[in-house]
Amino acid sequence: MFNGYKNKIYQTEKLDGIKIVRVWTYIAKNERFFLRTLDFLSFMISSFIFGIFLKKHDKIIVSSPQFLPVISGFLIAKFKKIPFILEIRDLWPESIVELGALKKDSIIIKSLFSISKYIYKKSALIVVVTKTLKEYLVEYGINKNKIIVIENGFNFERTLKSNVNKKIVRKKYNIPNNNFTISYIGTIGMSHGIEVILEAAVLIKDVNFLIIGEGSEKQKLKKESSRKRIKNVFFIDNISWQEIININQIVSANLVHLRNLELFKTAIPSKIFESMALKKPILAGLIGECLEIIKSSNSGLQVIPENASSLVNEIVKLKNNPILCDELSKNGFVLVNERYNRKILATKMIKEIEKL
Repeated sequence: MFNGYKNKIYQTEKLDGIKIVRVWTYIAKNERFFLRTLDFLSFMISSFIFGIFLKKHDKIIVSSPQFLPVISGFLIAKFKKIPFILEIRDLWPESIVELGALKKDSIIIKSLFSISKYIYKKSALIVVVTKTLKEYLVEYGINKNKIIVIENGFNFERTLKSNVNKKIVRKKYNIPNNNFTISYIGTIGMSHGIEVILEAAVLIKDVNFLIIGEGSEKQKLKKESSRKRIKNVFFIDNISWQEIININQIVSANLVHLRNLELFKTAIPSKIFESMALKKPILAGLIGECLEIIKSSNSGLQVIPENASSLVNEIVKLKNNPILCDELSKNGFVLVNERYNRKILATKMIKEIEKL
């Protein structure tokens, strides 16, 4: 729970002139599939109940990685007879199947596939983050003329300046040396394959690994690290953007990693743009379109996903070549500033919405 907020039945506030309505949700840690599903299901129900009583607006926009709230938004749009706009960042329920949480022939998955296809076809506009994702939907039978591609990006209105020095950062997070340091920042979940970091840490002991964030796999990884007595992996809880900026001073490169699944060819993790904006080279344990962005811009090195030896080999290349690190960092910053500025991308999305 964020400071200043309680899980009330209904509450409102204004932020930057925008009215925010918050409704009750069953809050579960991102650790167990069933409890997380209850979380999303509860929000689907509460958002629908309160949503139908809000005054009628021009359009409804829902962003998905999680699909259950999409159903709520779609039903509200139908009830109020207004256009429904769907932004897809991850494919659901495909992700559930690929990650092995449920089988494709289960009744639940079959039902979700049918519902998702119906919603895709009835949406007024679909916004996707990759060309590959658009191609998938077109093959799925969705009208290509109502699908637009607006990629992830970085908000350059966020600060990029640190307010502490390196010594203070190391002391705060109990990092005892100034070794070459690799950070992973983000969700530590089933799809991210972060156990590769523990495997790499055993192979290369003079490199620090920072795992920053929360997720369903975190406690398991911490126990495994402790069991193997790995001394060069440091777990850090969720932190603010300013703290990420501070830690960035001691980071040599950022790892962006997803499991080696066909599904992830359609994904572009926003972490790659954050790393570019922070002027750090990327170790890309990725496949598909996001990997091509990094390779074509020469902003990082390719790592075979879920392969610790490959990760170590690329770390050694960076560690032994500061000039290469600097070159990759500069190339990434130029790319994200010119092509992936979120303000420009948001303006593009607004123009498309206004056409409806």
